Amino acid sequence: MTKIASAAAGLGASSAAGPLVMLLGMLMFALNDAMGKWLVSSYGLGQVILIRSIAALVILSPLLWKAGLAPIVGAERKGMQLARVILSTAEVFCFYYAVMYLPLADVMTYWLAAPIYVAAASPFLLGEKVGWRRWCAIAVGFVGVIITLEPSSAMFTMPAVISIIGSAAFAFMMISGRFLRGTPDTTLVLFQTSAAGLAGLVFAPFDWSPIQSQTDLMLLCLLGVVAMAAHMLVNRALKMSDAATVAPLQYTLLLYAVIFGWMFFGDVPRLTMMIGAGLIVASGLFIFIREQTLKRRQADPPIEVP
Repeated sequence: MTKIASAAAGLGASSAAGPLVMLLGMLMFALNDAMGKWLVSSYGLGQVILIRSIAALVILSPLLWKAGLAPIVGAERKGMQLARVILSTAEVFCFYYAVMYLPLADVMTYWLAAPIYVAAASPFLLGEKVGWRRWCAIAVGFVGVIITLEPSSAMFTMPAVISIIGSAAFAFMMISGRFLRGTPDTTLVLFQTSAAGLAGLVFAPFDWSPIQSQTDLMLLCLLGVVAMAAHMLVNRALKMSDAATVAPLQYTLLLYAVIFGWMFFGDVPRLTMMIGAGLIVASGLFIFIREQTLKRRQADPPIEVP
């Protein structure tokens, strides 16, 4: 038994397993998104988010019980915590609204542009220096977003506008997370899940639909469970392997979205979406690789040769 435990611990600590765990986490996120798109076609937006949040909090409760109240009561930067939960709540409502009307791959393309928004806002909000290479990549990424929008007289439809607002909210939520590095992950997830649940409780009575079957109730609850599992897998992957190895794998979400959109909803990817998505992914990968290169240079100062 000891040998088995040691082997399991070795596997958990292995950096080679990190990418596999990250890929599984991305698959869980894609399943969550597909299930959410399916459910909001039959049930109210507030209703889906309320039940999803309750299920997620049930799964999270053992971790919260173990951690106690100290991390919650003593959370740092209360104002920034409030800003983050507002952004996270807006982001989740925008996402589920967008998937009601747009193909899953289109919505995922907008959300994958979030790192580009972060890079563009970093000089102004975080005081980070952005060189000309990254500015060029940011410009390419924005071109990709515009192509995905298909410039025309009908470009700024409500679902498209909501998608841009939601992905921007997600980007600024990522930036706020940089100010809250000292807050435990479970506390951050608790705050954002509770806030989404409260917002769902407010809006659910206005658009509540009777649950049609036990299967639907199970799927509504499973939505929160899958989302929590996805967050845990991604966090675990980042601990098992360095970010440079696993973070680029987030772009497999787009592949999953195309596959699930075609399988479950009959969505056929548009050429403009594929071109725009390609530019966004290329831009995001370049920005990430460039940031990792600069971090390594700062960590490893040049050796002075006598």
